[in-house]
Amino acid sequence: MSEETHTFTASRFTAGNLFYPVRITITPQRVERIKPHLIGTEEESMPINRVASVHIRIGLIWSDIRIDSTGGTNPILSRGHFKEDARRIRDLIEQFQQRESKTS
Repeated sequence: MSEETHTFTASRFTAGNLFYPVRITITPQRVERIKPHLIGTEEESMPINRVASVHIRIGLIWSDIRIDSTGGTNPILSRGHFKEDARRIRDLIEQFQQRESKTS
């Protein structure tokens, strides 16, 4: 992985993450949600330039994240991230979008 790849893992103490926690990976090109299973994985991705908004629902300890696309496709949803990680995910997406808009 390059230094431009950032991975955030949901807490095992949240619903649906006990054995195989969800990972969100942010790169300058895309946002990926990776959900491991006993056999295989479930992956969703969205190009960084197609991200319309990032919605964070902050709880006492953990946060839920919804990343909406400009194309009307289903959002990327992830539960159980630490508050700081959720904010960092949003900030990285905005940073990569700004960088891309400057090079276009």
